[in-house]
Amino acid sequence: MEEKYLYKELTSEIIAAFYIVYNELGFGFLEKVYENALVHELRKRGFDAEQQKPIQVIYNGVKVGEYFADILVNDLVILELKAAEGLCHENELQLLNYLKATEKEIGLLLNFGAKPEIKRKIFTNDKKKIAH
Repeated sequence: MEEKYLYKELTSEIIAAFYIVYNELGFGFLEKVYENALVHELRKRGFDAEQQKPIQVIYNGVKVGEYFADILVNDLVILELKAAEGLCHENELQLLNYLKATEKEIGLLLNFGAKPEIKRKIFTNDKKKIAH
């Protein structure tokens, strides 16, 4: 039960910033517009927000892939942004894979769609079995 609320205060602030951006811009812009606006809002609130943070996938000590997280907040929470009609299972798997490939344990999937959507994903480090 404790895992569910890991970084609760931080993620609550991120979600509040998400709704401010969503309420101001609404639906219909490209994902990059929302990314830039959300980073601006997070930084206004005093958070460290890094855009397009590289995530390397290591297998048996070899880099086998590289992804880019849309936003990393305070070096703790990965944000994956979408500007789609709705979220799908693959979006959630993408975020879970980012968590698996890093030491980050919490991710938020934020959709700036016709209706705002939020999914919170947790993958604690004690569950990670990536071979290095």
